[in-house]
Amino acid sequence: MSKIRQERTAEQIQIILSELFLKEVSDPRLEGVTVTEVLIDRELQHANVYVNALGDDAREKEVMDGLQSASGFLRGQVAQRLDLRSAPIIHYHWDPRLRYAEEVNDLLDRLNIQPAESDAGDKPAEE
Repeated sequence: MSKIRQERTAEQIQIILSELFLKEVSDPRLEGVTVTEVLIDRELQHANVYVNALGDDAREKEVMDGLQSASGFLRGQVAQRLDLRSAPIIHYHWDPRLRYAEEVNDLLDRLNIQPAESDAGDKPAEE
């Protein structure tokens, strides 16, 4: 399978799942779930879907349980909307990157860096 088709299929799966979470999934555990990335193997048989719940790491177990119970419905909808012979098996993973980004931002905010002295202060004043 070509790399371009592989990437295009992963992108389509991400769009389909995002729309499903937004409009059609009624499970309250899956409210606010964001699909951050989809990686699919060369044979288009297995898709690794990375999700996050709007930066709320406390909901990880709840969201993963909701995804497990809705996995049949979600895979069926992906199969119906994609033009593939068989739908890939979807493996859901929690994406911690949003938490890492928040931690880096917090660290940067806490840095106390003094502004650099201007060059004018280093030169003696001309009389």
